[in-house]
Amino acid sequence: MPSAHILVVDDEPNLRRTVARVLQRAGFEVTTAGNGKEGLTLLSGHTFDLVFMDIRMPDMNGLEALKAIHATNPQLPVILFTGQPDLNSAVIALRHGALDYLQKPLKPEIIIERAKTALAKLERERRQKELLSQIESLQGELRDLANIGKKEPDMSANPFEGNDRYLQRGKLTLDLHARRVTLGGRIFDFPPTAFDYLLVLTRHSPNVVDYQTLVTEAQGFQAEMKEAQELTKWHIHHIREAIEPDLQHPTFIINVRGTGYRLVVD
Repeated sequence: MPSAHILVVDDEPNLRRTVARVLQRAGFEVTTAGNGKEGLTLLSGHTFDLVFMDIRMPDMNGLEALKAIHATNPQLPVILFTGQPDLNSAVIALRHGALDYLQKPLKPEIIIERAKTALAKLERERRQKELLSQIESLQGELRDLANIGKKEPDMSANPFEGNDRYLQRGKLTLDLHARRVTLGGRIFDFPPTAFDYLLVLTRHSPNVVDYQTLVTEAQGFQAEMKEAQELTKWHIHHIREAIEPDLQHPTFIINVRGTGYRLVVD
């Protein structure tokens, strides 16, 4: 998406201009804001495809702005960056739906790579929803044509079986169109990235998925082993908080120490 519109929010003028120039030279349209409130004002009146935002800003910090953004636009990808290696802030950001976080000083090639990865993922999701909607419509027409003159179909059959919209493992069902999870009759709505992690685990279930594969398939970029382990740990924690009856003794998502995780659903 070289014509994508990106918003850069940072209270440091020099860094803000530098990030904007890097993205503009890569072919993106860029708008900048000097603080979180200014960024929210711009978001309320314009359409953006991606946001780069500093975590530490006066008045309204990046985490507060992130919550406000995703309260009205949960699908908008937001990448946060920080000048201090604050893992707690990074974890909180990921829990609130940030796509990724970067540490200053920001390298131009990393900025461009993360922007392209985030936008490519967004475009895939948009295209997937579009195709799923078209497929769903065509399947409905085909069912109507096939049932003309026939008795009503047997609804006792599993409605998910053979349907590309749903991915099912035991009592766990993922609706790939609505991006919703059903487990044991309960419905869960996860942040986009957490849903993607669960989707990867479900596709591979019951096999073990290593940390780096989880990050690559769920978030679309490659990470070093240590970074992948930290990223994965907190997304898995978020999923476990929702679906595990006992966080101290998880039964659905099992940690294979030093390797990764596997999903076990009866």
